[in-house]
Amino acid sequence: MKDYRSVADAVAEDIRAGRLGAGDRLPPQRDFARQHGIANSTAIRVYRELARRGLTVGEVGRGTFVRAASGATVPVPALSEPADGRVDLELNHPVAPGQAGLLAAGLGGLLRPDALDSALRPVGPAGTPAARDAAAGLLARGGWRPDPARVLFAGSGRQAIAAVVAALARPGARLGVEELTYPVLKAIAARIGVTLVPLAVDDAGLVPEAVEEAHRADPLHAVYVQPVLHNPLSLTMPGERLDRLADVLLRTGIHAVEDAVWGFLRDGLPPLAERAPERTVLVDSLSKRLAPGLSVGLVVAPESLAGGVAASLRSGGWASARFPLEAMCRWQADGTVQTLVEAKRREAGVRQEIARRRLGDFATRSAPCSYHLWWELPRPWRADTFVAAAARHGIAVTPAAAFSVGRRRVPEAVRLGLASPPAEVLSRALATLADLARSSPEDLAAD
Repeated sequence: MKDYRSVADAVAEDIRAGRLGAGDRLPPQRDFARQHGIANSTAIRVYRELARRGLTVGEVGRGTFVRAASGATVPVPALSEPADGRVDLELNHPVAPGQAGLLAAGLGGLLRPDALDSALRPVGPAGTPAARDAAAGLLARGGWRPDPARVLFAGSGRQAIAAVVAALARPGARLGVEELTYPVLKAIAARIGVTLVPLAVDDAGLVPEAVEEAHRADPLHAVYVQPVLHNPLSLTMPGERLDRLADVLLRTGIHAVEDAVWGFLRDGLPPLAERAPERTVLVDSLSKRLAPGLSVGLVVAPESLAGGVAASLRSGGWASARFPLEAMCRWQADGTVQTLVEAKRREAGVRQEIARRRLGDFATRSAPCSYHLWWELPRPWRADTFVAAAARHGIAVTPAAAFSVGRRRVPEAVRLGLASPPAEVLSRALATLADLARSSPEDLAAD
């Protein structure tokens, strides 16, 4: 007589080997029992065991299905040598409790054959009128709502940035950036041959006079700026600072690329695009606001630039597919977007409290609603040796050099992404990093 655990092991192996894929439906339990030569009661225990292991999920009235990503190993950090697991504090993808269920509930109507047929048709950078209107509502904050006619769509936030930079700055052009900036922008600039010009930042964010000074020395073609919850410093530019920056843009004729990807966490603040609408191209994404794999990029471009940005999206093959736009429309209409945004704001506070408890004795910089944290390491630690030591404990962190542009002296600091691991894993990882920081590289070398 077969033991239910051995039968469950065989099914689990089929899942791990890819013979059963995510979303595949298992046969009804009676059919499963007959196929495997076991009793119905044993089949019931097999299905319960598969669910207990997190390999399957049952849906009332529909059956039992292989769970998404069920073949992947659940990350269980060792937090000591040797590291059998890995805690990723480099990537930063907020996930709200119950997120998948909320998103799934809004997709039911989209799976009807007539709706699906429409959603699978091609679409250009301008999307559809319904998608533009939904995106305008989704992007609205601080009393500002973009004109839906000015909205364009990319396959991801990164593609949106690449398309806008390519439209504004040709090879050899000079693009002003905060002296610590988004690492992906550095890679984009290198690919298209754009020179990044570091601009001074203080406690209120980008210094407008630094933009003007750099432009006088050698004209800038555009400026890339993160006004809300700057990555990696979590700075948010106050209204007075944004007003001064808008004045500089209008006086000099420089265009700004406003990266608003974290703006949804500070809903009451209108963007730079409200203050200088004809000089600003706003870029955003659904991945942080909704789900990591939903990588639709959003662009709000002034009329004078919309054609060039759209051409850049088409030539790069960077326009969005239609299906995620249709999904976005439904989630925006039924309130799912707002529910998730509010949940992620609350979750940011939870994670900041974990960071405060674990790292409160150190020199860190963040904000109550931010998902990242900048850590000036205590002496004698250097960023590179700390990153290596953290990796030996199964924890991935990002060194300051990844963000630095043109600085002669890169700060001995790391950025921690607080969003991706489960809260209890984050807490243990930060405790391990705190213990590391209280030791010294020499202590570790002597072990």
